[in-house]
Amino acid sequence: MNWTEIKMTVPTDKTDEAAAIANMAVPYGIYIEDYSDLETAAMEIAHVDLIDEELTEKDRKNSVIHIYVSETDNATEKLSYLEERFTASHIEHKIIRETVDDADWNENWKKYFKAFTIGEKLAVCPSWESFDNRDNRTVISLDPGAAFGTGTHATTYLCLSELENMVKNDTTVLDIGTGSGILAIASLLLGAESAVGVDIDALSVKTANENALRNGVGEKAKFIHGDLAEKISGKYDIVCANIIADVVIRLLDNVENYMNEGGKLIVSGIIDIRVNDVLKAIKEKGFNIEKEVTKEEWYAFVLTK
Repeated sequence: MNWTEIKMTVPTDKTDEAAAIANMAVPYGIYIEDYSDLETAAMEIAHVDLIDEELTEKDRKNSVIHIYVSETDNATEKLSYLEERFTASHIEHKIIRETVDDADWNENWKKYFKAFTIGEKLAVCPSWESFDNRDNRTVISLDPGAAFGTGTHATTYLCLSELENMVKNDTTVLDIGTGSGILAIASLLLGAESAVGVDIDALSVKTANENALRNGVGEKAKFIHGDLAEKISGKYDIVCANIIADVVIRLLDNVENYMNEGGKLIVSGIIDIRVNDVLKAIKEKGFNIEKEVTKEEWYAFVLTK
C-alpha cells in the first residue's frame, strides 16, 4: 500500500504545539526529528556521549514532524487542515508531501526508534532490536507500525510512568485510544489481570493485537475498533486515555460508567495551552485530581470520581 508522507518543518520551540495539531490530523502515529537537545537526549535515552557526525550536523533550530496518510484517506484535506491550524496558531511552517510505499515508510521511521527506559520498572525496545536488561526491567517489545505509541512521546511516557505504580495483580485496565497497544500491554506485563484497548483506527487495532502476541499477553488482551468507549462494556479499575484535549473533554461526559468504585482515570495528551480547558471540564464533571504530572509542554492527570 502507498502512503502520503507529510513533512512539517517548524521552529523547535513550537514542536509540541505543532505535534498536537498533527495528531489531530491523523489518528495514528507521527514521528519527530528534533535535534535541539541532541547531546542531553543521547545520554538520557541511549546512555552514550559519542554521537554520529551526521547527527551533529542536523538543523538545531527547526524540527520536522512526519505524518502518514493512507491511500484510502484524503491527503489534500489533511494538508488544508494543517495549513489552516498552523496559520491560526501563528506557527511558522513549511509543509511538503511525498508518496512512499510500505517498505520506504518502515525504513524512514525505524532509524529514529531505539530502546529506552521509563521510570523505575519499564523499558521499551523495538521488536527488531535487543535490550541489555541489566536492571531486570519489564521490557515491552514493540513494533508500532503506523499506530501512535512508541513511548518516546511525552504523553505516552507520562502514562507509562503512572501505570507502573498503579497496576496490581488483580487490576483490570481499559485503554481508550490504544494506538500501538503500548499502555494495555505494559499493564499486562506489570501484572494486570486483563486489559481492553479501543481505537478509532482499524490499523491500530491490528497492530495492537500483533504487539500483544509478541509480548506473550495475547490471551489477556482484547482490542476493539470503535470511537472512544461506544463499544465497551463492563467496568475497570484503571481507565487510560492518552488522546488530545478536545477528546478528553468529550470523554469526561460518560467515562465514569466504565470505572469501578474507587477506580482511577489517567488522562494525557494535553498540551499546556489547553490545560485550563481540561481543568474546567474536570471540575464541571465532578472529578477529583489525585495527581498532576508534566513532561516538556505536556500534562497528564490521575483522576478519581
